[in-house]
Amino acid sequence: MTLGPGFADPVADAQATFRAVLDAMARPGRRHVAGASLTPPAPLAQATAALLLTLADIDTNLWLAPECAAAGDWIAFHCGAPLTADPAQAAYAVATTLPDFSGFDSGSDDAPERSATLIVQVRALDEGRPFRLTGPGLRAPAVLRAEGLPEDFAARWGRNHAQYPRGIDLVLCAGSALVALPRSLSVANA
Repeated sequence: MTLGPGFADPVADAQATFRAVLDAMARPGRRHVAGASLTPPAPLAQATAALLLTLADIDTNLWLAPECAAAGDWIAFHCGAPLTADPAQAAYAVATTLPDFSGFDSGSDDAPERSATLIVQVRALDEGRPFRLTGPGLRAPAVLRAEGLPEDFAARWGRNHAQYPRGIDLVLCAGSALVALPRSLSVANA
């Protein structure tokens, strides 16, 4: 099996991706670009691969949805992240459809920062059903369009948000674009 390359410039590319995800978390719903020059294995999107190359390492358990398992060798080679079959043990999770949040660690009242971050690939971040975003990082409500989220996304997110400061953080990726939805954010159907 031949494993494709990761970042061309690991330090600069990881720094740029880290800055993109930090900005995305600080400004929910705003699109950022990461990994535009990557050619990751299917089914990983460029932004998903860039996030994994930046955030996953030997100390972060990673859960891959079954449809993403084919990228496991590439991830193990480039990131060294241990793969887990148990979503409750994952620091990061990758899927092409939104999984049930209840299977993942949502942190505790004493350690909310230990919750999982889900990286979910969607078909597009400029099309699809609109969602109204309110909360920290937004001066005014914002609208997120993401094609590929389930019909009940706002309700599912509402249950996640109700746990705050515990809860799951979510990063949506499409191609080299990413949008972050931190658990502090409120989401409603627009």
